[in-house]
Amino acid sequence: MFDGKELNKHKVVDSLTLKNVQQFILLNKVSSAIISSVKNINKEFSEVINEFNAIVLSENISLPIENNYTNPSSLGKDRLAAVVGASVLYPGKDVLVFDAGTCLTIDFINSNKEYIGGRISPGIEMRYNALHTFTDKLPLIKSEKNALVIGNDTRTSIISGVQQGILAEVKTIISEYKSQNTDTVFVFTGGDSFYFEKELKNSIFANPNLVLIGLNEILDYNE
Repeated sequence: MFDGKELNKHKVVDSLTLKNVQQFILLNKVSSAIISSVKNINKEFSEVINEFNAIVLSENISLPIENNYTNPSSLGKDRLAAVVGASVLYPGKDVLVFDAGTCLTIDFINSNKEYIGGRISPGIEMRYNALHTFTDKLPLIKSEKNALVIGNDTRTSIISGVQQGILAEVKTIISEYKSQNTDTVFVFTGGDSFYFEKELKNSIFANPNLVLIGLNEILDYNE
């Protein structure tokens, strides 16, 4: 829940239902709402939309940025909201947004608030799952806080390959953008952003609420 541009409260639930939204509304003064989903709108989402006359983030909604994606309907709503959030936090800046979750998405919005595009690659957990699923003998391993540069057994070799590998990918991208524009801002969000925040330290900004900030801006823009 936002008061103007400030996020005052938020609640994480296992699934969105009319009941848990009603409970949240009863405890807080909410005047308007926006719904965003990377999945199809199901019965529960429809109930919430109808009950609260919520705005739905879709390719047809007005945006406070220019979306230059070739096919806007195929752009993930979380990616879209994240770049809008980045434009709010860093106005007049070129921003590269990293969302480290199931996938690692990287999106670029320039200083003129023009979304240019980005890239998608497997996230940390997906890389671990792929090594286990598509081989006969490699075990399924969970991510670690620290990863050796070179592993000394199968387990640490997998951890090194996955986590040092994705870190090298990110470092290369950051280096490429810095060579083109030293003023580019690099922002991380998503469940695995803590790993990159620790490893990259002062070269990035981390904001776990970037998507929520973007959704609030889109909601304000459409009111």
